[in-house]
Amino acid sequence: MKPAELQKMYQLEDTYWWFVARRDLVRRLLSRYLSAQASRRIADIGCGTGATLSLLQPFGRAVGMDIAEEAVGFCRERGHQELVQGTAVDLPFADASFDAIAALDLLEHLDDDAQAVREIARVLRPGGLLVFTAPAYMFLWSEHDEALNHRRRYVAPQIRALLESAGLEVLKVSYCITLLLAPIYAFRLVGRLLGHEKKGEPKTALYTLPGPLNALLIEILYLENRWLGRFNLPFGVSLAGVARKPGEHLASPTNCHTGSPAGDEKPPERSKQMSRGGHL
Repeated sequence: MKPAELQKMYQLEDTYWWFVARRDLVRRLLSRYLSAQASRRIADIGCGTGATLSLLQPFGRAVGMDIAEEAVGFCRERGHQELVQGTAVDLPFADASFDAIAALDLLEHLDDDAQAVREIARVLRPGGLLVFTAPAYMFLWSEHDEALNHRRRYVAPQIRALLESAGLEVLKVSYCITLLLAPIYAFRLVGRLLGHEKKGEPKTALYTLPGPLNALLIEILYLENRWLGRFNLPFGVSLAGVARKPGEHLASPTNCHTGSPAGDEKPPERSKQMSRGGHL
């Protein structure tokens, strides 16, 4: 990601609706599938400017990794110390190093996403969990994706096949940001039609919104996140889920429910990585 976009992300990450709602979703998924334990080791691969690292810390000892030196610097400004600069397709960690890994809007940046998933599987301990998010549907492709150096957007069967090809067991995969799909698609479509006359570098769709509108969008997605605890959603702007490396199971705080056909849910038992941004 370009330094200017990283700076924008750092400034908005604590309050912008998309980032706030994604952290809430990740917290809910982790709380459901992984009990908090100080001795656990958790990695945030493609940690960006570091807000998610703060979320991960109650679940264990959190380590952040990003390819961008600027991103690592922003994480340090947030007070994080356990940071590594590296690439997702050749992780600088030993085999079986982590109990859980967050790969949030990471895979779409990579030429070889399959190699990155194999690396994640390698550094997970047996029974270790992967929590992931990724942008959905190529028909939503826009200048926003180009500004973030995306390679692709996914559909649920595609992300499932990718994870299973690395030997991971998919516990849950669901679409999310469902209620906002129609307005976001309309916004993207208009931008695409007008974009033919645009000049210069592509820019992200991260804009400072009026406070009441930002708060409303957060509440809408909080509602969706609660739904995701009970069933999977049939479509949406993004995908989210949990996968597990086969082996001894990590303790889980709750039982899981059966998902809808949109995504499956089970009970819990070397190209360049780009630093991630807001990937609608």
